[in-house]
Amino acid sequence: MEQNTNESQRKNSNFFEGLFVALIAALLIRQFIVGSYFVPTSSMENTIMTGDFLLVNKFNYGMRTPDWIGIPFTDIGFSIPWVRIPGFKMPQQYDVVVFRWPIDTKIDYIKRCIATGGQTLEIIDKAVFVDGVELPTPPHAKFIDPRVFGKHEGRFNFSTFRNNSFGSRDNFGPITIPPKHFWMMGDNRDNSSDSRVWGFVSEDHIVGEALIVYFSWDTTLPTSKLFSKIRFSRMANIIR
Repeated sequence: MEQNTNESQRKNSNFFEGLFVALIAALLIRQFIVGSYFVPTSSMENTIMTGDFLLVNKFNYGMRTPDWIGIPFTDIGFSIPWVRIPGFKMPQQYDVVVFRWPIDTKIDYIKRCIATGGQTLEIIDKAVFVDGVELPTPPHAKFIDPRVFGKHEGRFNFSTFRNNSFGSRDNFGPITIPPKHFWMMGDNRDNSSDSRVWGFVSEDHIVGEALIVYFSWDTTLPTSKLFSKIRFSRMANIIR
């Protein structure tokens, strides 16, 4: 009887040890290699839809150690020193990137990298030019507003970077991106709060590169319509 009890205790001990190791491994993978993110806004439609759940590669751009310790989902905690372990590359033109919003670094944003440090960007009648060359519009990007605002128009509809000194939503710049910074824009060009509004993204704020949609649901439908709410056609979509 005693032998059976000891055997049961060993099995329980092994189970909890295995569970603890699995939990630590999952946390390390999420912090340094692959993260999961939910998209609550429409700024990247139709490349990424509201309600998409994404896997994000944190390894390519360099793994980053935590810079804050505290109670999850609260503001209770404190900042700590952090480092970025060098990766294979930094964001390049056309990459879809997750980063910390420069206005509030506790919030993650996702946009497309349009220009990198040292490049000059200009928007002319909604078309984007980098170093004088027109950047192809992403295949699933869209323009929902037929109006085209001139350089000094449309400020009340779409307030732009540095008190509108660089122009409007649709005619902007030229502006040169500082070293180790990036210019990010949404694919839903007329309905995106992006670098036109709040400026450059520092290399320090880069989180990772969006990889794939692993789950998606239509946020406009009630939970009672669960089967219709799930967008099966978007699952396993590679983000380009």
